Amino acid sequence: MTAQGGAGRDEPTPEAMRAETARGLQEQFPGVRVWFGEATGSWWAMVPARGGPRLLEAPTPQRLRDEIMSMRSRG
Repeated sequence: MTAQGGAGRDEPTPEAMRAETARGLQEQFPGVRVWFGEATGSWWAMVPARGGPRLLEAPTPQRLRDEIMSMRSRG
């Protein structure tokens, strides 16, 4: 989904950019579900773990990526 840009070019909407970011993180971490919380303004991930799935929250996609990597390195 795109919105008309200034000089007649199509620019991605914020929603489309967030969806693409979430897809990229999910491709980087198979089995992890990632989304942007419209109500919270936070990035979220459901990460499979030995003791059951863990829900992570972060203010940015990069911080969420770091949290996922940290959790996975702890086992």
